[in-house]
Amino acid sequence: MLPTKESMLLALFVAFTATSAPAADNLNPAVIPENRPSDPGQWSFAASPYFWAAGMSGNVGQFNLPVVKVKSDFSEILSDLDFAFMGTAEARKDRISIFSDVIYTKISTASGTPQGVLATSVDLKSETFAGLLGLGYTAYQDSASSLDLVAGVRIWHANTKLSFNGGFLDGVSRTDGATWVDAMAGIRGKFALTSNIYLSGWGLAGAGQADLDWDAAAIIGYQVSDRVSAVAGYRALGVDYREDNFVFDVVQQGPILGMVVRF
Repeated sequence: MLPTKESMLLALFVAFTATSAPAADNLNPAVIPENRPSDPGQWSFAASPYFWAAGMSGNVGQFNLPVVKVKSDFSEILSDLDFAFMGTAEARKDRISIFSDVIYTKISTASGTPQGVLATSVDLKSETFAGLLGLGYTAYQDSASSLDLVAGVRIWHANTKLSFNGGFLDGVSRTDGATWVDAMAGIRGKFALTSNIYLSGWGLAGAGQADLDWDAAAIIGYQVSDRVSAVAGYRALGVDYREDNFVFDVVQQGPILGMVVRF
């Protein structure tokens, strides 16, 4: 998803949804678990709101103002987060899947500036949207594992307000925003350790209007019932966008927790 440039981002991942195939859940990069119907000729669906506890590090900037270095741990996110919504959806038929992932965050935080000469601190307020729409094809599948090839498009939008305190820029405040689109491609897969416990993960990378856009995660899941699985893991997402003095070069990463439900 969109560029929000502040010191922290996104929050805790709690996805409500799951798969009815034992150990076949596959929380994926913009999608929920693998959604395989008992009849391959039928469409099946899954949907899942979630939260992701992620810290942010990198650089953000706008106009000709100094670039602000952002660094915050996921433990600081809840105090900075004003509002967040995250959700995924997937439709699958036989080896073909269509998936989406949406992240929206509104954040208020503070950060330092290089050397602290032009300003002693910066207040950051930003809204960020990132939406991924993609297609997947199951290239390999057996009774215990599967591997999907995936490709899609990620749309970002970020709107940020920087307010400088102290130094030469004391009292200066500017608002700027940007929207861009990147093409993404990669893999996602799963492997059943037992009848109830499985591993899953994904890796995507791409570019377009951004110089680099990537997303990766590793998940362990536990099949609670035919329809519900509990999942936990770690996700990292990075983007490097620079255009017309607007800079959003950040990495967001942190633990994810959730449940997945299939219907």
